[in-house]
Amino acid sequence: MEFIHLPVMLEECIKGLNLKDGGLYFDGTLGACGHTSKILEHSATKVIATDLDLVALENAKKVQERYPNRLTTVHDNFKNFTEISNNLGIGGYDGILLDLGVSSPQLNDRSRGFSYLGKDKKLDMKMNQDATFSAYDVVNGYSEQELSRILRDYGEEKFHQKIANNIVKYRKDKKIVTCGQLNEIIDNSIPAKFKQDGHPSKRTYQAIRIEVNGELDGLYDTIVAMGERLNKGGRLAVITFHSLEDRIVKNAFKYLESDCICDKSLPVCVCNKKQIVKILTAKPILPDLKELDRNPRAKSAKLRVCERV
Repeated sequence: MEFIHLPVMLEECIKGLNLKDGGLYFDGTLGACGHTSKILEHSATKVIATDLDLVALENAKKVQERYPNRLTTVHDNFKNFTEISNNLGIGGYDGILLDLGVSSPQLNDRSRGFSYLGKDKKLDMKMNQDATFSAYDVVNGYSEQELSRILRDYGEEKFHQKIANNIVKYRKDKKIVTCGQLNEIIDNSIPAKFKQDGHPSKRTYQAIRIEVNGELDGLYDTIVAMGERLNKGGRLAVITFHSLEDRIVKNAFKYLESDCICDKSLPVCVCNKKQIVKILTAKPILPDLKELDRNPRAKSAKLRVCERV
């Protein structure tokens, strides 16, 4: 399968990274190599890139041929950033980029079960095809309380309790195997007047996908570790696609920028915390109208950038 994906806010990311000749960069979400390829166009830059998707890694071989000895790919989760960097003997980076969205090829390949449009396709949603835990396991194995929690917390779904209750009722008679079955349950759980804002399954699918891939687990600590690994003047750029991710990134950036995190009631600082970065985006950068017209999936994207001091 050809891996084609429009990189979100490409020019904004490249400007945010402030590329330097011969710089070393880390792209934690390789995808279709859109951002990575643009970084490699800059003079003598090198990129370490990670992805869990085997199709993305196979696709990257074409870019490696175009830029010999300048792109190193790793089949791993970017959250293992510190271990990956240590194994490669890398002490610091001139820039780090994360695009936390699901790639278009993953959504468009209905057999992967990411999209509510693949009605007859099996529930899956695994970013790493080698993994065994899938959306099927969440939908058929989680308790009503657990389902309600992830739909509420990860999908911000108003009707989380009703959907969870109906999932449990449905699976008493038969397993929920396909996206179509899950769509039917969701559709029957949401009142008609609340179905105007996009597809009724959108929030539930987001929640289950986040749970299956552990997308929020360890994200804060990873962002902090990345900020600490930047060379002086190096930049960290992160694109998020929903409020939960954005809040985590925003808080991690604030921690990295803080000069002291002691209780304000203490007369002197005892934490010895020093400022590591300065935040360059007081408010997140949003895609412009031209990009939204070209790529509607960029609608919810937010870009935040900080720089090592």
